[in-house]
Amino acid sequence: MSDAVHIIADSSRKLDPLRLMLEKKFSVTATLLDRALQNARLDTVVVAADLRVTDNIAALKQRFGKTKAPCKRIFILEQTARLFVVQAYALGATKVLFSPVRENELYGALIGAEPEALPDNGPWEGTRGAASAGAEAMQSMFSAVLAGRPIDTVAAMIAAGKMADNVAEDGLTSWLDTVRQHHEGTYQHCLLVTGVAVDFALHLGLAKADVQRLYSAAMFHDIGKAAIPAKLLNKPGKLDRDERLLIETHPVAGYDYLKQTAGISPEVLDCVRHHHEYLDGSGYPDGLGASEIPDIVRILTISDIFAALIEARSYKPPMSREKAYDIILDMHGKLEVPLVKAFAEVAMNR
Repeated sequence: MSDAVHIIADSSRKLDPLRLMLEKKFSVTATLLDRALQNARLDTVVVAADLRVTDNIAALKQRFGKTKAPCKRIFILEQTARLFVVQAYALGATKVLFSPVRENELYGALIGAEPEALPDNGPWEGTRGAASAGAEAMQSMFSAVLAGRPIDTVAAMIAAGKMADNVAEDGLTSWLDTVRQHHEGTYQHCLLVTGVAVDFALHLGLAKADVQRLYSAAMFHDIGKAAIPAKLLNKPGKLDRDERLLIETHPVAGYDYLKQTAGISPEVLDCVRHHHEYLDGSGYPDGLGASEIPDIVRILTISDIFAALIEARSYKPPMSREKAYDIILDMHGKLEVPLVKAFAEVAMNR
């Protein structure tokens, strides 16, 4: 490895301590992420940037490009969630460390073994790449909602299209296994719902436009959860009445936010608001009956329930696909019987 190291950081608070640490053993150059890069070699790089910030991700993509350059890139993250680790590798990381990083740990990463292989065939290829693209789009949407900014519907649809293409090409089992291994919480759930909904639509032989509407709805269906505390969304025990009522606000919250967003069709808005409605009128938020629930909503609801049952959570292993389907079969009067029967092939065989 070259003894020249370049540091890229999103703040002086991160950059200066790293510079002091590395100057003891390496020739160091450094730039802030929002500054123009001036003739710095990027063959050995240390990156300290918050990957929750979409502008940081965009800036790193611009600097590194999408090719797997033969270089060593050490990412130092403040967040330990698997989503951000996957995002770092998608950006070309060869090693991920966590702040506060120890001096010998960083030296070891820089002078140690050769760079590890990137996942799959590259940062945006294969099942893992498609899932990472989807998770990044969801992260961007949730951040926009919290900041009161418009969401980037074009980027979301591009990511959703990548996800749909991957499920169509590589199958549902590969998608489920990859998402459950590398993603957590609400993002995992939305990725699972999208994959299941796409596969269900393909099995039903829906027209391309209907498949697109369905995966768009799956992508956006839980956007109303953005403002609900993560601690509540990930609570392992039973929710009390007030907690349940707060959770049940998310369909209307998502609908109210998205109805002001250009590019969201009425069919998708209907799915966002009504994906927890049941044919017998026992669902929420509007207590709709069978005649008021369109087919696309019925398909999304089955996909949503199945995905929730087979999720991998920190406090429970994923339920088997067979058991999850048995639970759906037992929801008498709530789900459309012909669709439930058709879903058996998706749930257990595809």
